[in-house]
Amino acid sequence: MKNKVMKRKTRETLIAWSFMSVWVLGFLIFTMIPIFTSLYYSLSDVVLSGEGIIVTFTGFDNYAQVFSSAEGFNFLRSVSDFAIEILFKVPIITVFAIIIAVLLNQKIKARGFFRAIYFLPVIIASGPVISQLINQGAATIPQIEELGFINLINETFNEGLARPIANIFSELIVILWFSGVQILLFIAALQKIDKATYEAAMIDGAGVWESFWKITIPSLSSMVLVSVVFTIINLATFSENEAIQHIKNNMFALETGFGFSSAIAWLYFIVLAIILAVFFLIFKGFSKDRGRK
Repeated sequence: MKNKVMKRKTRETLIAWSFMSVWVLGFLIFTMIPIFTSLYYSLSDVVLSGEGIIVTFTGFDNYAQVFSSAEGFNFLRSVSDFAIEILFKVPIITVFAIIIAVLLNQKIKARGFFRAIYFLPVIIASGPVISQLINQGAATIPQIEELGFINLINETFNEGLARPIANIFSELIVILWFSGVQILLFIAALQKIDKATYEAAMIDGAGVWESFWKITIPSLSSMVLVSVVFTIINLATFSENEAIQHIKNNMFALETGFGFSSAIAWLYFIVLAIILAVFFLIFKGFSKDRGRK
């Protein structure tokens, strides 16, 4: 009997690995090998010639060049701008997604149509499409510039802080277009909340506003963390991101090349990992405090 059980477990294990093997092989070949290759390139001088790719190990010279060259300074400034923009974009996208998800979760006519409308930009808004919309002035609200709001920001804050904040208001419509997936996440979380909880709160005298803060928001706390992580990664890997543009442009530049481009890509990855860790610790601490209460 034990042998039959063991054979069954072995067979189930082999079946499981047969399904996972496709992903594992794909991950090793198409993800891990490029990752280690880029890390090696970041520590080397990479030259493209008629004989192929000539790689010469140089240690941390590429990283030193990032902090000593004009191109490296421009990249670091774009990363700094991205970090500042994240502080504003993530709350805007998250709050907007929660509000729209709550509205779309109500029993209204053509609810499926409106859900499709808000998710449609996720499908069609690729990098080139958004780039053209930005160039044509369709990414901002005209009244913002007409009222001189952008000029007020530039005059109020210093250049390092005014530039990313002004970019946010210049691309406000684009920011809202990044909320499609988050809206679906919050709708899924809202549908899991037991309606009896709201009914019990109403019997106890709680209004709609109190139910929203006491029931809805706490129930969405775990999904907020998922939404924040997704939003940061989505914005960080967006093709029109200035830091990503620096990585692409330096890849085939004669003065820098693959080595320098790989170095700034790894620095960008480290900054992104730090940002994600900070947000994770903030939300983890918030969840613990709410659990104690």
